[in-house]
Amino acid sequence: MPNPLIKTFELPPFSEIKAEDIEPAIDYVLKTNKQKVDSLLKSDEAPNWENLVYPMELMDDWLSRVWSPVSHLNSVMNNDEWREAYSNCLPKLSEYSTEIGQNKPLFEAYQSIKNSAEFKQLDGAQQKIIANALRDFELSGVALPDDKKHRYMEINQQLSTLTNQFEENIMDATNAWSKQILEKKELTGLPDSSLNLFRQTAEQKEKKGWMLTLESPCYMAVMSYADNRELRYEIHHAFVTRASDQSRAADQWDNATVMVEIVSLRQEKAKLLGFSNYAELSLATKMVDSTADVIDFLDQLAFRSLPMAKQDYQALSSFAKEQGLDGVIESWDIAYYAEKLREAQYQFSQEDVKPYFPANRVLSGMFSVVEKLYGIEISELNDVDIWHKDVQFFTITDEAGSQRGRFYIDLYARPLKRGGAWMDECVTRFKKGESVQSPVAYLTCNFTPPIGDDPSLLTHGEVETLFHEFGHGLHHMLTKVDHLSVSGIHGVEWDAVELPSQFMENWCWQPEVMEMISGHYQTGKKLPDEMFEKMLAAKNFQSGMQMVRQIEFSLFDFRVHLEFDGTNDSQIYKILQQVRDEVSVVKTPYFNRFPNSFSHIFAGGYAAGYYSYKWAEVLSSDAFSLFEENGVFDKKTGRAFLHNVLEKGGSDDALNLFTAFRGRKPMIDALLRHSGIAA
Repeated sequence: MPNPLIKTFELPPFSEIKAEDIEPAIDYVLKTNKQKVDSLLKSDEAPNWENLVYPMELMDDWLSRVWSPVSHLNSVMNNDEWREAYSNCLPKLSEYSTEIGQNKPLFEAYQSIKNSAEFKQLDGAQQKIIANALRDFELSGVALPDDKKHRYMEINQQLSTLTNQFEENIMDATNAWSKQILEKKELTGLPDSSLNLFRQTAEQKEKKGWMLTLESPCYMAVMSYADNRELRYEIHHAFVTRASDQSRAADQWDNATVMVEIVSLRQEKAKLLGFSNYAELSLATKMVDSTADVIDFLDQLAFRSLPMAKQDYQALSSFAKEQGLDGVIESWDIAYYAEKLREAQYQFSQEDVKPYFPANRVLSGMFSVVEKLYGIEISELNDVDIWHKDVQFFTITDEAGSQRGRFYIDLYARPLKRGGAWMDECVTRFKKGESVQSPVAYLTCNFTPPIGDDPSLLTHGEVETLFHEFGHGLHHMLTKVDHLSVSGIHGVEWDAVELPSQFMENWCWQPEVMEMISGHYQTGKKLPDEMFEKMLAAKNFQSGMQMVRQIEFSLFDFRVHLEFDGTNDSQIYKILQQVRDEVSVVKTPYFNRFPNSFSHIFAGGYAAGYYSYKWAEVLSSDAFSLFEENGVFDKKTGRAFLHNVLEKGGSDDALNLFTAFRGRKPMIDALLRHSGIAA
């Protein structure tokens, strides 16, 4: 039987792919691509777009399309056989990428196109691709002597293995913990929706009573509602010690050494390339000019946010004492008393609104929002090959009736699925010959699954998460750029990539949108106006504490990659403690090992880039302020954002695209106003 990954397919044949198909497919693609590169470089013709860059784009697209379903299934349907095959491919992919990046004749061929008369005839997107490629050759060590090139390749291979190991350790540590509850009185305070979830989880494991896990819907419910303080402590301890020496589970998943190795290798890589540290290297592909600018930006945010955060914390501590808490409020008390305080101050609880946000209603309402903004139409398609029964598939068409993109959506938490929420690309828009390849996205979340005959019910925070990920998806799918390397999210500076996602979150707070996304799962009635008013009043509840928490993560990440020198294995934790001493208002217990599960920076793409969330939030808040001026569904403004930002992908610098839309450079005022923090 032919390998399903190598045969030509429009959409991945998920049901046909087996673990044993993965390595042979990747080996074949990499070998074929290397031969094609050699053949291109042997040509007697002077290199140009058609005989060099376009064929390279075709090769990149083929490899991406073969690897995409493999990588995706490793995240959402993980098992031992798949994991082994996936892990075995990572060093091969890393080696191939480094070989291409260090191929001096290939670099010189691109350079000759840049210096040719033809370059001026290319469109802006094509010129950007060549400029980006030349930069990336330099950042891949093309100019290094052979011994250092070899070391660079070794570092990249080790990093691909270690970052994957980091993620696997978290997944294993998360899946290893569960707690069976046989007495309902231990679960007092928890809403029926959570109790039903825990009972369903127990039934699925053929156990009696209620089963707790570290999956987000369970963990957040216990931390927010369980009156049983010992239970909150137990699950909090299990969650914040995952993959660490403090965990009560087996210590084979401890990420402490893995983190040190990852950061040490990143620093070595940066110095090989002539940078002082990895933070400097990371900024070579970002909007921000210097490491000092990042630190200054975060320090300014902290300066403006800390007074409010301290007020938030003091109010919470006082309230907890009034409620009978004996002693200091601990980290396992924060969410619980915060929810009680929110209810007391605003007569509003996240649990109150969940019946009004069934997932299917939120989805259809969200689609209506973007249909009005951008003149598109979204329809569900059935009979598509999917990886799990809960997955849905949709297509996007524009006002002219042309297909603009398609996407899979996988909403619910389950075992052997990576935690969190994300968008990833399945297929990227790319003009091949006379036809244009339509983009396809994966949208993945970890919401509470349907329970019995009831649909999945979302908190408003989860509604925001869904809008956020869909914003990423629209950036990928609504692009009109035909060249692969700057199409969709490709080529977008990393600290601007969160602009479309955080921008979308703003619509979750508009009264006009509540009409579209809410509807009680039993009666169909929209969220009552008085409840929405309470939500708005509570919107910036503890926003000071939330802001400094994100600043803590951002400063920790950036300073680790700026300062780590490998002299002491505990340096990562020491830097974290220094950051906490400066900006944190919540006491952290001795056993907390937050870095050991900080996937964004140790296994994802946010190393020395977590600040991007706040940096891009300045852009997104300022962009949305134009809709506040003109109307949240103003057609002209919506189309302007579509044409100037979403459709342009990475074909121009993010600052230029923002300025073209907003008419000026970004200002921080809107972010501070939206966060309830005075400018």
